[in-house]
Amino acid sequence: MIRKWNTKQLDPLLELWLESTTFAHPFINAQYWQESLSIVRDTYLPAAETWVWEDEQQRLQGFISVIESRFVGALFVAPEAIRQGIGHALLNVVKQHFADLSLEVYQKNSRAVNFYHAQGFRIEDSAWQEETRHPTWIMRWQADQTPLA
Repeated sequence: MIRKWNTKQLDPLLELWLESTTFAHPFINAQYWQESLSIVRDTYLPAAETWVWEDEQQRLQGFISVIESRFVGALFVAPEAIRQGIGHALLNVVKQHFADLSLEVYQKNSRAVNFYHAQGFRIEDSAWQEETRHPTWIMRWQADQTPLA
């Protein structure tokens, strides 16, 4: 079930974020993600609108967050729940609320790049992340440019 996250309790989101981001980025030292936890907790998540996917037992299996009504800063799915349609469903909910979305994804994370491409996102630019020393793609989705199925 997807619902809007409407609580100040961030621990479940932070736990899932840390587990899934470490899993999705084996090319980045896990210590970097540990050190980034406070920024996610104190800055990013409080500024974002977040939707969550919970299973029948109300266990958090995924979430998506959007900042400033445009930037998808996070789409994370529990590693054991990957390829169950959770990411697709969460992204579709966000697409119903926003007509223009951008995100940044590591170029080496080919699974994520391919996923976003399949969801209608297109590469617009690249960037270099000095902290991790890895390049990223800047990707964008616009409702009025998505072909109808």
